[in-house]
Amino acid sequence: MKNNLARFFVGFSWLAVLATLAAVILLVGFLLYRSGHILNIRLFFGETPLWPAIIAGTPVLDGIWPACVGTFYLISLSSLIALPLGISSGIYLAQYAAGRPKRLISLGVEVLAGVPSIIMGLFGFALILFLRQTLLAAANTGLLLAAGCITLLILPYLILTTQTSLEGVPDSLKLAGVGLGLTPWQNIRAILLPAASRGILSGVILSVGRAAEDTAVILLTGVVANAGLPRHLTDKFEALPFNIYYLAAEHRTQTDLDRGFGSALVLLALTSALFLGAHLLHRTITRHGNTT
Repeated sequence: MKNNLARFFVGFSWLAVLATLAAVILLVGFLLYRSGHILNIRLFFGETPLWPAIIAGTPVLDGIWPACVGTFYLISLSSLIALPLGISSGIYLAQYAAGRPKRLISLGVEVLAGVPSIIMGLFGFALILFLRQTLLAAANTGLLLAAGCITLLILPYLILTTQTSLEGVPDSLKLAGVGLGLTPWQNIRAILLPAASRGILSGVILSVGRAAEDTAVILLTGVVANAGLPRHLTDKFEALPFNIYYLAAEHRTQTDLDRGFGSALVLLALTSALFLGAHLLHRTITRHGNTT
C-alpha cells in the first residue's frame, strides 16, 4: 500500500513538472508565433538609426527601445534602494531582534507584503498631491517616485527571504563561528551569509522580477506612452509592462498588436536572464567559498 502511494505521488510530481514545462513552451511558442516576423532591430529602434539612438539619445518614436531603457532604470534604481534595506532588515530580524520588537516588526513586514500593488501606486500618487499642497508645489510623478513605490512593493520579499534563509542555517554552522571566537558580525559575514546565499539570491531575483513586471504601480506614478528616454530622475518614462498593456488596449493595426507580443517576449527574456544570472552568481560564490 505504501509503495503504491509513493508511486502515485512520484507520478503526480512528474506530471506537475511536465505540465509546467508544457505551459512555458506553449507560452513562448505562442509569443514567437505572433511576434517572430517582427523580431528584428526595427522592433527596438523603428526607423531611427541604431547608434544615434543609443549614443546620442535620438528620439525613437516607433520602437520599444525607450521602454527597455526605462525598465532598466526602474529596476536599477529600485534595486539600489531596496537591496541594502531589505537584506539588512532580514539580518536584523534573524540575528539581533527578539521578543516583542521582533514580533511587531515581523507583523509590519507581513502586512506590507500583503498590500496590493495598486495601493502602492495610489500611495505614490497621493504623496505627490500632498507635496503639491504643502512643501513642493512643483512635485510631479516620475521615475524616482515609481522606483520608490516599487521599493515598498518588493521590500517585504527581500526581508522575509533573508530572514528565513538565515534562520534555516544549521545550528552547527551558527555555533562554529562563536567557537572560533568571531564577533556576531564576523560570524554573519563569514559563515551565515555564504551559507544562506542561495535563499537570499532567490529572494533578490524574485524581487527584481517583480519590479520588472509590475504595471499597476508605475501606471499611477509616472509611466506614459511615448515619453522617450528619461533625462532626470523626475522625468516621465516608458516601461515594457506598460508598453504591453498600452499596445494591447490601444492598438490600431495588427502590427501594433504584434509589437505588444514582441514586447512581452522581450520582457520574458529579461526576467529569464535575471534568473540565469542569479544561478551563475550563486555557482561563482559557492565555488569561491569552496576554494577558500
